[in-house]
Amino acid sequence: MKRITWLLATLLGIAAGTAGAQEKVLNLYSARHYQADEQLYNGFTQKTGIRINRIEGKSNELIERIRNEGANSPADVLLTADAASLAVADSWDIFAPLRSEFLEKRIPAHLRTDKWFAFAVRARMIIFNKRKLKAEDVPTYQSLADPKLKGQICSIPGGHIYNLTLVASLVAHDGEAKTEEWARGVAGNLARNPRGGDTDQIKSVASGECAVAVSNSYYLARLMASDKVEERNMVKRLGIVWPNQGGSGTHINVSGAGLVKMAKNRESAIRFLEYLASDEAQRYFPEGNNEWPVVSTVKFSNEELQELGTFKADQTPLPNIAKQLAVAQKLLDRAGYR
Repeated sequence: MKRITWLLATLLGIAAGTAGAQEKVLNLYSARHYQADEQLYNGFTQKTGIRINRIEGKSNELIERIRNEGANSPADVLLTADAASLAVADSWDIFAPLRSEFLEKRIPAHLRTDKWFAFAVRARMIIFNKRKLKAEDVPTYQSLADPKLKGQICSIPGGHIYNLTLVASLVAHDGEAKTEEWARGVAGNLARNPRGGDTDQIKSVASGECAVAVSNSYYLARLMASDKVEERNMVKRLGIVWPNQGGSGTHINVSGAGLVKMAKNRESAIRFLEYLASDEAQRYFPEGNNEWPVVSTVKFSNEELQELGTFKADQTPLPNIAKQLAVAQKLLDRAGYR
């Protein structure tokens, strides 16, 4: 009897030791494709001991994957770029509500909901060729529809997620009818059919193929800091405008994340989300990827962002903009801005 009792106690002790030693993990589905993000993930693991298992892909692919996996999904956190993608995930009931005093204190109210949180900001700025235009020619997004710019605008496709979110913000401010009129004007001013990404538009403006384009700020900052002399020289031919400074402010977009509803590692997921709002992680976004932190008190070092200067940002709550995404897509189609 004593031998049986001793054996049982030993087995239970081994089991308890195994459970106690079990490695903590976080299953992260990420649509951020920046190599420098490795610093971010390594910093979290070093700080918490939680290992990150990462699956990467495009936002729509990851959202569809989580939907198809259903209750069996291993995903704990979905991290993606663009408020539109976060809104789509939310509309498919992928995120769980999360109350965190730390996140609510650190992240401004217009950059979060009760299900997802923004952690980094980029702005959609107007970039122009200084030989062809002056800043006063294109002071606002609305000015891009002016007939005097006919044949002078380069653009990403109308339905590109960056463009779609900007147009949704214009709908939120100006209404559907006025924004559709604007979209027709911009479509009529295009120098060529929309194609490529933001970096392509910047290079087209610098080469003189067109005179003006809209781009996310971090693409320009990346070229400003390029190791290639020709890219740094190219930037010198460009001027920038922070649009709508006399009104609603420059449209901003975000990288953000949320707790997946089916999360099996909920505690690890919450710790990761809170880590993204910490001073350590917030400094990474400007210093590692030329994005602004959402926590305004965080001090960072980035010569390119400092050179771009300060601006008034649109503080319309991102969920209010996201509500207009379907309207934005339809009006762009009607306007022939594809």
